[in-house]
Amino acid sequence: MSDYEKPRIVVIGGGTGLPVLLRGLKQYPVEITAIVTVADDGGSSGKIREDLNIPPPGDVRNVLAALADVEPLVEEMFQHRFKTTNQLSGHSLGNLILAAMTSITGNFVYAIQEMSKVLNVRGRVLPAANQSVVLHAEMEDGTIISGESKIPYSGKKINRVFLTPENILPLPETLQAIHQADLIIIGPGSLYTSILPNLLVPGLGDAVCHAAAKKVYICNLMTQAGETYGFAASDHVKAIYHHMNCAFINTILVNNREIPQDVQLRYKEELASPVRYDLPQLYELGIEVVHADIANLENGALRHDPKKVAKILYNLLINETI
Repeated sequence: MSDYEKPRIVVIGGGTGLPVLLRGLKQYPVEITAIVTVADDGGSSGKIREDLNIPPPGDVRNVLAALADVEPLVEEMFQHRFKTTNQLSGHSLGNLILAAMTSITGNFVYAIQEMSKVLNVRGRVLPAANQSVVLHAEMEDGTIISGESKIPYSGKKINRVFLTPENILPLPETLQAIHQADLIIIGPGSLYTSILPNLLVPGLGDAVCHAAAKKVYICNLMTQAGETYGFAASDHVKAIYHHMNCAFINTILVNNREIPQDVQLRYKEELASPVRYDLPQLYELGIEVVHADIANLENGALRHDPKKVAKILYNLLINETI
């Protein structure tokens, strides 16, 4: 990297965690490429995906909004969700715009590029594949659950997840971004339904494994019912390695802030609890552990603090590229 180039960061994920992180990272002098899952099949995204046979726009929409540099009202309009009794009910305007742009251009990636210009997005947003994929979970008893939105509600423990169809292709731009990255960030997000659907795209996960960049995994703050019940931090890493057949994570970022008891009690009703960062097991995996107060309580929900996490990641990046 020359003195005149900004450091390149690739962030891989989906769900609610990825936009939170990106809002913090975009404040730093870095080139951001966000790689977003296309396995979502619930809510507005699922309806659009089924009706129009295009990749689900929801996770991409949230990432575009997070990286946008526009007036707050414009972002609010893009994120606006209709609450009516007709067919518009539940749809967000951004999803409909992305669907319309895809219909006009015939290309989901091109639609994202055009929306990125309209929203003055700081960075690049790329889908993990330029097509819809279906996420399946093989449970410990051998049964198969199909559909990202159904997997967490099966009531069974997940053995592995996999994608169909078999002929999924990653975007050349995605592979190039991974190859050129100075730092690759994985997470935060639901382990089996937001993180792994990206890494399981043929060629994409392999590119991450063999990339020269330092790889950082941002561990979730809380376990998730139906996915990671009872998981410690090392269990998250082991699940990724189990799917990838490759030990590639250099650093894990975990929260060391005590979660207030009243918050824990609320999450306990959802069969969720704070993720333990089990240092001996993480060290056995050969991973550098960065633990800090990175939790933030927002409207009663725990989220990663975007400013604190971004500062830590930027310092890791600078130390790596000096």
